[in-house]
Amino acid sequence: MVEVIHAAFGARPPLDPPSTAIDETPESVAGALRQGYGVYATVAQKPAGAILVGHGGADAIEGRAAFQRVSVHPAFQRHGVASAMVLAAEELAALDGHREVELFARSEFPELVEFWQHRGYRVDRAAPHGVYLVKRLPTVIMVDDAPAMQRLGERLAAVLRAGDVIIATGELGAGKTTLSQGIGRGLESTGPIISPTFVISRIHPSAAGRPDLVHVDAYRIGGEDELDDLDLDSRVGDSITVVEWGEGLAERLSTERLEIGIHRPPGTDTRTVVLRGIGSRWSTVDLGELGGLGDDHE
Repeated sequence: MVEVIHAAFGARPPLDPPSTAIDETPESVAGALRQGYGVYATVAQKPAGAILVGHGGADAIEGRAAFQRVSVHPAFQRHGVASAMVLAAEELAALDGHREVELFARSEFPELVEFWQHRGYRVDRAAPHGVYLVKRLPTVIMVDDAPAMQRLGERLAAVLRAGDVIIATGELGAGKTTLSQGIGRGLESTGPIISPTFVISRIHPSAAGRPDLVHVDAYRIGGEDELDDLDLDSRVGDSITVVEWGEGLAERLSTERLEIGIHRPPGTDTRTVVLRGIGSRWSTVDLGELGGLGDDHE
């Protein structure tokens, strides 16, 4: 991590005052990790990126984590390393119970400020030589078993509306289809909602006048051309679309979407559900309320 930090900050133009990142040592980074945690990325087993995640300084806002020393080795910049690390660090901070995260960006690098703003960060306050940017973190809900996953889907259905796109990810057996069944129950969708692996997509009209549920399994879709063949674009605006296994493929259906990652450790029924709202559609939706009933908890 020290190697990455030194390489990344050392490649930047001289600053006044200079960044203290170049003074980091194995001891100082180890101390920061003992007080918090971090993300370390490699490419072909070579050091590629690092982020230190802390709890902020003496004036830290309760529930807000702090990203520090966000670094990508110059040899691996513009390879998606930064974006992947940021997503992982945000999820870690959310799992640790934080609701927001902040970071400091130097005013000499407006392109860095723009990088963070494109990823949902907003300028929170000015500071000497730069600004602090803040972002609301994903919502983490612990789900005890399959029935509780269906109840989560039902509660989610109550806040869904026509045009919403949900991308659900998780290993086999994590509970993606179970969540979809709960959404269908909440929408009073007709027909059995089962894994559409071999049909790829199914349309379930609502018996209660709610939007149709379009249930898609992208596991066997080989690329955007095959996704285009489903003609989902023509239905997105009037329906609620749930795409299982859609990460990296279905995002183009809407810039306003809800990404749901489901993690189920082997040998247990308990799932960790991470909900990440993308776009202004979800900026005012309190997803944390979805985990406040029944046996589920945040």
